[in-house]
Amino acid sequence: MSAFLEIDHVSRVFKTQNGQPYVAVKDVYFEMKEGEFVSIIGHSGCGKSTVLNILSGLDKASAGGIVLEGREISEPGPDRMLVFQNHSLLPWLTVRQNIGLAVNRVLRDLPKEERRRIIQENIDLVGLSHAADKYPREISGGMKQRVGIARALSIKPKILLLDEPFGALDALTRGRLQEKLMQICDESKISAVMITHDVDEALLLSDRIIMMTNGPEAKIGQVLTVDLPHPRKRLESVNHPNYYRLRGEVVNFLDRQKQIKIERAKNKNTAAISMGNIEKTNLTIGYIPLTDCAPFAIAQEKGLFAKYGLDVTLSKENSWNDLAEGIREGRLDAAQMVTGMPLAISLGMGNKIPVPVVTSLTLSRNGNAITLSNKLHEEGVHDLASLKVYIDKFADDAYNPAIGMVHHASMHNLLLRHWLASGGIQPDQDVDVIVIPPPQMVANLMANNIIGYCVGEPWNVRAVNSNVGFVVATDLDIWRGHPEKVLGVRKDWAEQYPNTHLELVKALLEAAQFCEPLENRDEVILTLASPNYLNIDPVYIRPGFAGPYRVSNMEAKYEKDFCQFGVGNMPSRKEHLWVLTQMARWGLISFPENHAEVIYNLLATDVYQQAAKELEIPIIDEDKSPIVLADGSVFDPNDPIAALQSMPYSKFTETSYFDAVKGFASKKVAVRQ
Repeated sequence: MSAFLEIDHVSRVFKTQNGQPYVAVKDVYFEMKEGEFVSIIGHSGCGKSTVLNILSGLDKASAGGIVLEGREISEPGPDRMLVFQNHSLLPWLTVRQNIGLAVNRVLRDLPKEERRRIIQENIDLVGLSHAADKYPREISGGMKQRVGIARALSIKPKILLLDEPFGALDALTRGRLQEKLMQICDESKISAVMITHDVDEALLLSDRIIMMTNGPEAKIGQVLTVDLPHPRKRLESVNHPNYYRLRGEVVNFLDRQKQIKIERAKNKNTAAISMGNIEKTNLTIGYIPLTDCAPFAIAQEKGLFAKYGLDVTLSKENSWNDLAEGIREGRLDAAQMVTGMPLAISLGMGNKIPVPVVTSLTLSRNGNAITLSNKLHEEGVHDLASLKVYIDKFADDAYNPAIGMVHHASMHNLLLRHWLASGGIQPDQDVDVIVIPPPQMVANLMANNIIGYCVGEPWNVRAVNSNVGFVVATDLDIWRGHPEKVLGVRKDWAEQYPNTHLELVKALLEAAQFCEPLENRDEVILTLASPNYLNIDPVYIRPGFAGPYRVSNMEAKYEKDFCQFGVGNMPSRKEHLWVLTQMARWGLISFPENHAEVIYNLLATDVYQQAAKELEIPIIDEDKSPIVLADGSVFDPNDPIAALQSMPYSKFTETSYFDAVKGFASKKVAVRQ
């Protein structure tokens, strides 16, 4: 089924006074359902108005296009009505006449009495019956804006476009009009796109919020689903347990964009510095402050980057989405990534333009756990079977219980979903699996926004020590020895700086080898606990890292190999193929029929092997036997299609050819059932 509205990879380029091109927005893509309210938010210069102007037909895209109900938009039309921030009423016409101007022009084929009825109906809709025969100079600013909304709605457009409609109003009037618009949209099921700077306004009105990155070359940085119940009322929405989690995500995104803007200005004149055969020595590397960022912290603090001729700035990222965008846009030279992220960026997951990424090093294995709220334990939940009994109680509720994870392409998401499915719990049907940045997990658990989460350390230990959660399973109970974090760089970066890439791998591989022995773990813990990295009491890092792992306040157990750094560092074809099949299983991507080529292009094993050779680390050929998980499920890398078809709750139905430039082919190829 085609989308109601599709903004199809839109870019807009303007010519500046000196003749140079200015790319305002680049590759903006999203789809919208009929009756949906979507807000676009971002800092000034992020292309919000550019996108809205193209949507309205007042401007044309330089590339891509807008499709509304299967028809491409090329000019303004009454099927899209735009409400401006400053009310555009004709001062010599009354309220009724201003609305009638639109009705009589667009709906002139209707009988006169029908047009009168429509005019009056929309006057009543916005609560202006008492002022219908007044002139604009005789009514307030808020009432003028209501006339603009009534005029837009009176011709029954397919979509309502709102350009900061309440931005020029005082706070009290703005609040009243927001509530009126919310009521109209709920009752009339109006499709709308609104641009705004107001986070609370976006949350109150929207079904989804599209967050734009900074310009130039602004793009969609994140899309947030606002899972607040309809019909909405301000007080009920603000008091909803998910409200401040959602608000925090938008505010964090905007704060990060502000920080990126400052960093861009600071680094504008910083050129690549070479030394000897190392093409670029000054690198910015992104990481998330988790226990398994240890190889980066050790490489920096023990001088291993410097040893291999690199001057590295470690950039502490707020979320995995921020980190991924940093690689996509070239802000970061390299990054610590969740295992599936190189594939996700390379394949354009989330309807983004594919940006080829390679991984040359597996940085860590294991290290995650699934934590549930202690409130569930009080209700008898202590394992997967009892969790299913608990979740089944919500089968008839309007909203599912939610479990947090860190990124759609992470092993946290894929292993959590596999674990739930193995116990008869269907992700996305019985329980919602939502993205929450790691540092926000415990707070969301305490606020009852989620019933649990899957994350790395120290956030499971933090929940246990704070007496708000217990560990129901670790990843050792799902897939012992799975790849957890990997090094990722853009493929064009690797090709431009091959010697830099090699020296970076050598520095991190040596650091990973240092992190592995138990006798070095105390030093690693103190390094991680410092303000430069996790900035946390070492007591939250030690469990599972260099001592017994606390699964509850009453129980601790020794988990052998819970955090591994110096084992299996060469990227594995079959492991990344398993990740690829799981991403297709849950509908995150199409499964590429040329999957062998995709995996080949992803893995820079030649760089790893050269680094290992120079460090005199033995190179072990990959074991090509099937992967067997703890629940007995078997993944045969020689027949991933069969594996996909045998997996419970699989959303996979067909394959699609993937082209590194064009992305997935629009024509799908059905596979055998």
